[in-house]
Amino acid sequence: MKITELSPLVRRITADNSGVFTGPGTNTYLIGHDEITVIDPGPASKEHIENIAKICGEDIVQILVTHTHNDHSPGAKLLHQRTAAPVRGMKALHSEMQDPTFKPQTILKDGDVIEQVDYNLRVIHTPGHASNHLCYFLEEEKTIFTGDHIMDGSTVVIAPPDGSMSQYLQSLKILKDEDIKYIAPGHGDLMENPHAVVDWIISHRMFREKKVIDAITELNRASLEALLEKVYDDVDPRLLSIAKYSLQAHLIKLVEEKRVVQDESEFIWKH
Repeated sequence: MKITELSPLVRRITADNSGVFTGPGTNTYLIGHDEITVIDPGPASKEHIENIAKICGEDIVQILVTHTHNDHSPGAKLLHQRTAAPVRGMKALHSEMQDPTFKPQTILKDGDVIEQVDYNLRVIHTPGHASNHLCYFLEEEKTIFTGDHIMDGSTVVIAPPDGSMSQYLQSLKILKDEDIKYIAPGHGDLMENPHAVVDWIISHRMFREKKVIDAITELNRASLEALLEKVYDDVDPRLLSIAKYSLQAHLIKLVEEKRVVQDESEFIWKH
């Protein structure tokens, strides 16, 4: 177990669930010392939950969840059973690929402020990666805990129907209006220059969207599989099954904007 002191108010402990989707593992953040808020207790790992409980003792006042994917929220039930601390978050609009054990005592919404003696956390609803994705902004240190909205070292997967590319891009733009100093991602290390990070992600997504449009216009009409090979020709072939989700999200966005027409299993550029 490794505890990383990130600031006077923030500590990080990473779950032992490294992988393709999770990078070095899911980050659990501990905010405060006398009144500790746990953000994202991670997967249903008894060892990880026990480590959190040992560090915090009886000082946990609440458990916050950024979203209900299986690497972020299942630990909430175990930690609640271990400490009785209330679980807070938002429920997803779709059940696919969600944590069925998530039973929050409090449903959070955009703009809620969670006040503790030494710090305040403001809730920012950032749908896109998931419909119920929340970021938490630590006012005192201008640090935002982004879950899977922004990750270190990788772009995030947008998987319909609960994931939405159009909502994701809009949610990224919302962060540009915030006075943020640090990004504390759900996977990877603390990130500086947050507005530059956001700009890069938006630029990368628009680059990928242009490749989608170019591929459709070149092929005239194309299936998802045909587009996948062209749009993600710069990606390790072993990751194409994952990239397929984000390609679907790009296509849904283009159909919503009436720039592309879907004809059964094929996509056509609308001239």
